[in-house]
Amino acid sequence: MTIAYVEAELSSSNSWTDPISVAGWFSLSISGTWSGTITVQRRNRDPDVSDWKDVESFTSTVEKRGYEPELNVQYRAGFATGAYSSGTAVIRISQ
Repeated sequence: MTIAYVEAELSSSNSWTDPISVAGWFSLSISGTWSGTITVQRRNRDPDVSDWKDVESFTSTVEKRGYEPELNVQYRAGFATGAYSSGTAVIRISQ
């Protein structure tokens, strides 16, 4: 079984993990020492619908599982513009 994942160390505003395609169960890990708000976003990979939509936000470390029932969907996580204060967040999204 191959596990697909993206991982990033983020320490600035308007910084994101690379997008990852998920279907079914996936994991989200946010660790590190940081201050701010990390937002998880989702988008349909349909070329006509490419806007990122906010799913959930976090202000502290977390280990969480999610479920995506649709195909052709991507997720990313990071600090939106104005949402970063300090430190470095380590974010991993895997399936």
